[in-house]
Amino acid sequence: MNIKNPVLHRLYEYFMITVGCAIYAVAFNWFFQANGISMGGFTGISQIIHRLAPVFPIGVTSIVLNIPLFILGVRKQGMKLLTSSLYAMAVSSLMIDGLAAFHTFSPMDPLLACVYGGALVGLSMGILLMQGATTGGSDLTARLLKYKFRHISIGRLCLAIDVAVICLYALTFRSVNNALYGIIAMYITSIAMDGVIYGTSTAKMAYIISGRSGEIAPRLLKMNLGITLLNGRGGFTGDEKQVVLCAFKRNQIGAIKAMVTEIDPHAFIIVCEAHEVLGEGFGEYSPDSL
Repeated sequence: MNIKNPVLHRLYEYFMITVGCAIYAVAFNWFFQANGISMGGFTGISQIIHRLAPVFPIGVTSIVLNIPLFILGVRKQGMKLLTSSLYAMAVSSLMIDGLAAFHTFSPMDPLLACVYGGALVGLSMGILLMQGATTGGSDLTARLLKYKFRHISIGRLCLAIDVAVICLYALTFRSVNNALYGIIAMYITSIAMDGVIYGTSTAKMAYIISGRSGEIAPRLLKMNLGITLLNGRGGFTGDEKQVVLCAFKRNQIGAIKAMVTEIDPHAFIIVCEAHEVLGEGFGEYSPDSL
């Protein structure tokens, strides 16, 4: 949401962070802790510590473990990360302990817990990362690793870290089944997180091969779409042709196909997924981008 007023924009950011924290706390208590399913990140490590020494609450332990990581994060991303992420970490951790104190969720089928718990945790982490915040642990670690591994999505980086923690959980308590369920949940979390973060910026790209590209190109320009003309040669006929390359948003695909086939019913159209498009009308590059 594009809010020009800086105060309202900041209030909106913290409102969304609070919503993300609430979803995270509910998902953890309802689907993970109640069913004994191991979780990744520092929350998963806190689960291990809590099992070994129940006197240490999971939420508070997670806060303590995150302090060194936040110091490193501030050096890389500045004070904005500190304020928003400290708020997210504190609120989510306190919500976890507060909800556990007031209500105990009943166990359910582990597979259902994995699917719904993973989806909700991924949704919550995606919301937080979109607002420039994290709850610490694997998502903050993944955000910092993203500077070095630009080609790997934030969800995949989180998945790798979480699986390592879950394997530690399995080795500590010799609970292979719960660890396997945890891996399923974290995989679903990574998919949901990537869907929240990258789903809104995902575009499509089309190669339009036609003998009437000279008529198609101006029509695309009238639709406020950027195009690039590529020189090509037909493999069978050897005829020279211009290939129209066009990037567009998902909701424009129907109008583009209708227009092209109206001009040339025999046009060859190749539509591809474009994971990310940077430039006018799409996103902008930032060193801190996910």
